Amino acid sequence: MVREICKDEAFLAQKAEPATADDLVVAQDLLDTLVAHRDGCVGMAANMIGVNKRIIVFDSEGKYMVMFNPVIVRRSGVYEAEEGCLSLTGTRKTKRFRTIKVQWQNEKFQTRIKTFTGWTAEIIQHEIDHCEGMII
Repeated sequence: MVREICKDEAFLAQKAEPATADDLVVAQDLLDTLVAHRDGCVGMAANMIGVNKRIIVFDSEGKYMVMFNPVIVRRSGVYEAEEGCLSLTGTRKTKRFRTIKVQWQNEKFQTRIKTFTGWTAEIIQHEIDHCEGMII
């Protein structure tokens, strides 16, 4: 189900709670909402649809990915970026890393680890910042 985009900065500033198997429906709503906004959005975190859970979805080179409880375990190659967000007005400057290694759980809550680079890495970092309650 496509959900309304949350713009409440007080809510967005809260650190997300761990996701569980009970949150699979949230992930589907998040995917549906991302697809509905695909013309201007490449990733979303659950708090962007008003759910305080550690779930992100994003476009990974043309294929949508879902991550439950993602954590960046390694990063390298810092650079300056400027990003926009559906939940916030305007753009913001931030530091990102060209290469990140992420640990997360898939839809079956199996642990996965993968290295991401470039644009996909930047998207993931932005969405994980949302999970941490960072308003960037």
